[in-house]
Amino acid sequence: MSSLVLSCTTTLQALILEADSLLPKVVPQAIKSSQFKYVKHRIDELDKEKMIYKYTLIEGDALMDKIEYISYEISFEASPDGGCKSKNVSVYHLKPGVEIKEEEIKDGKEKAAAVFKAVEAYLLANPDA
Repeated sequence: MSSLVLSCTTTLQALILEADSLLPKVVPQAIKSSQFKYVKHRIDELDKEKMIYKYTLIEGDALMDKIEYISYEISFEASPDGGCKSKNVSVYHLKPGVEIKEEEIKDGKEKAAAVFKAVEAYLLANPDA
């Protein structure tokens, strides 16, 4: 679980609802240098009231011919200090006979956490963004 200073509403808005326009501004190097050129997601659930976002990566080179699909669930919970705690769950559905090293999964999670923190820093420095 990650802790953020921003409110859950602001976090959901920035990281989920406005990610397509915000991320290229905040982390352009991550977008430009990504090893993946194509991904396709399916939104499975977006509940703004419960602060839950579920989606599935269903196509793209990120699946590396090893993975059928990846299901994600991101939930946000208000913390007592007015900030937000995020919980991210990823479920990898592998093709038969395939194994993935834990380091590969850990690396992806660390990159996602870095993006969360970069967006938080950007919004704290640019509250009107």
